[in-house]
Amino acid sequence: MTQAPPSHLFYQSRQRRPRLARAEGVYIWDVDGKRYLDGSSAAMVCNIGYSNPAVLDAMRRQMEISTFGYRLHFETEPGEKLAEKVTSLAPDGLNRAFFVSGGSEAVESAIKLARQYKLAVGEAQRWKVISRFPSYHGCTLGALALTGYAPLTAPFDAMMRPMPKIPAPRAYLDGLDLADPETGHHYADMLEAQILAEGPQTVLAFIVEPIGGASTGCLMPPAGYMKRIREICDAYDIVLIHDEVISGGGRAGTFFAADLWDVAPDITVLSKGFGAGYMPLGAVLAHDRIVDAVLDQGGFAHGFTYAGNPLACAAGLAVVEEIERQNLMRNATDMGQRLETRLRALMNRFPVIGDVRGTGLLQGFELVSDRSTMAPLPKDMNAYDRLVDLAYDEGLIIYSRRTRGGLEGDHFLVAPPMIVTEPQIDEIIDKLTTALDRFTQETGLA
Repeated sequence: MTQAPPSHLFYQSRQRRPRLARAEGVYIWDVDGKRYLDGSSAAMVCNIGYSNPAVLDAMRRQMEISTFGYRLHFETEPGEKLAEKVTSLAPDGLNRAFFVSGGSEAVESAIKLARQYKLAVGEAQRWKVISRFPSYHGCTLGALALTGYAPLTAPFDAMMRPMPKIPAPRAYLDGLDLADPETGHHYADMLEAQILAEGPQTVLAFIVEPIGGASTGCLMPPAGYMKRIREICDAYDIVLIHDEVISGGGRAGTFFAADLWDVAPDITVLSKGFGAGYMPLGAVLAHDRIVDAVLDQGGFAHGFTYAGNPLACAAGLAVVEEIERQNLMRNATDMGQRLETRLRALMNRFPVIGDVRGTGLLQGFELVSDRSTMAPLPKDMNAYDRLVDLAYDEGLIIYSRRTRGGLEGDHFLVAPPMIVTEPQIDEIIDKLTTALDRFTQETGLA
């Protein structure tokens, strides 16, 4: 590997990776010519793959018009068209869009919008936002206050106002039947209990990932869970916010994962696959009654410089059009079934795999030391890092986090771009198999 020159950049650690040379489709090449299959769409971002010609053409056309138009000075055609398009795909009533540059900004904007809505309707005593543990909602202080992932939140606890949490519905750890509506009601009723404990008049919102993301590794809600959550929020007049930063954008087989359960939130947020890596882009979609109430009381006291950037909106519109033109949501369903089948076959081969979960091209698996008890691997084994590195050596990129609140447990997300083909799914599994073979041999888990 070419020796990396000294760098003035810093991110999470001192780890260095090869220099990127080019990317196309589902593949990335480094400067030494090694090819990597992006099995996680970077961080579940590049939903339509790299270097899509239609998106690049749309960006070039917009660059020839203007790369920027400040929202307080001008309306832009890409912004208006993208807002019209994305709200047409959204659940019923979510007819208003507020654009941002990423997922953390989207979550921050959503909770501030919910707060200003309750102020506008005379319910200033409502400020608590209930979320789940584990969960991940972003890295700004407001979003971190909602996040249940100790390594990311603990350093900043003193700087945040604690927000109440309820357990995420990890039926696979609790030995409950995911397909039984009683399981869904069991976990959903924890929300009602928390609302009552906090005092219903103080609770502003509940935020939930319809399909769990980085902190729970594609956690699927039990039967009946999503509808029961909606009923509880309605009963106590609480704003229901769906965090679809990862699950939105088509890889669940529908543009919004919530469509799988026919449930409409009051506010939903999306990013990542929405801009698909072509430009920083995210969105808050809100019900008319929320936006109108806030605007009637003087306006939304919130904003970002790059909100509604015309170049980002032009890219986002082209991304959505490509998803529809290529029928990529159908491909996500079809290829997702093949991916799940192959992952479950790996589970049969490797006892260290304790669970496979997800839907479409948002799949995950979890490693355990004992499948019967679901006890995690020893945390000092750092399996969540080691398996990623072994896969990377094989030319496969996957995504990992720690499952049990960030302190232990190891899960991995396999979420390739929605353009992935059957041979490429097989290539992912072949490389992953080799990485798992190496991991189990070096750890004595074979």
